[in-house]
Amino acid sequence: MDLDSAITLRNTTWSVILSHLVLTCVLLLATLAVIRWHVRDSYKVDALGQKHVFITGCDSGFGNLLARQLDGKGLHVIAACLTEKGAADLASAASPRLKTLLLNVTDGRSIGRAVEFVSREVGERGLWGLVNNAGRSIPIGPTDWMQSEDFTKVLDVNLIGVIDVTLQFLPLLKKARGRVVNVASIMGRLSLTSGGYCMSKWGVEAFSDSLRRDMQHFGIKVGIIEPGFFKTAVTSLDLINGDLRKRWARLPQDVKDSYGPAYFDKYLNVQALSMGLLCSSDISKVTRCMEHALTARCPRTRYGAGWDAKLFWIPLSYLPSFVSDFFVNALLPSPKAT
Repeated sequence: MDLDSAITLRNTTWSVILSHLVLTCVLLLATLAVIRWHVRDSYKVDALGQKHVFITGCDSGFGNLLARQLDGKGLHVIAACLTEKGAADLASAASPRLKTLLLNVTDGRSIGRAVEFVSREVGERGLWGLVNNAGRSIPIGPTDWMQSEDFTKVLDVNLIGVIDVTLQFLPLLKKARGRVVNVASIMGRLSLTSGGYCMSKWGVEAFSDSLRRDMQHFGIKVGIIEPGFFKTAVTSLDLINGDLRKRWARLPQDVKDSYGPAYFDKYLNVQALSMGLLCSSDISKVTRCMEHALTARCPRTRYGAGWDAKLFWIPLSYLPSFVSDFFVNALLPSPKAT
């Protein structure tokens, strides 16, 4: 081997060694960063047994499970239900520490009464957590199946209700330098259906972002829960299909003709297939995110709940519109006119 070849071989060897060292250092730093994040993520706030949390929409679903879950962890839970039966059933399934009250989030006076009740319960400590969970999904369907009041029915509960409840409870939250947890949806990132539901959840995302920035000066942290598809009253197929049948029956004949005679049945079949394939029955995936947002020392800004949200819907929301349009259109039937 001549001198030039030896020098070249030596330089190549050193280059390979340095490349391996750099790669090893990068992997080591990345591993340490992940470990540090997990450790930091696991730290809990102190004195949870002295903190009060107010939850809306506790008749069933996420709110009901979260109320029982936090009650089991020793927190003081005040659970708001829409119906007396929902309140009675929840009270019988929880400890005497959990309190229930009736609340209609579309009624300002009802919210005011709830604030007075919670204020008496929390005293000077203030309210540690507010979970805006109450919501509704129907009516849904193509846009020209709707009337303007169909949008306001959903927006009044899912968005205006969230805003009104939050504004009225903010003084109590400021006292405790507490937490606000708002339940949005992956449909707050992707409009998978028409009607007021997606619009309301996009609004919850925007309201939560502005609230978080404004309230950080007062020590209040705001978290957004973005569930995928789960089996709750909101995704009840009987409820959705019943509403769609009423909506189709009232449409003018020219609108029905524009979609074609087979479209409605195909639309119902798609709804049944989608709910059957996508909806998870393990709603604790959502309530664990809610609990972390309330009890973690360093809560996250957003929580994707469910594997479909984390691995498909949320990544899809970052892609160009023509890509997301392709997938959404593949899920729905096409009108006769197209």
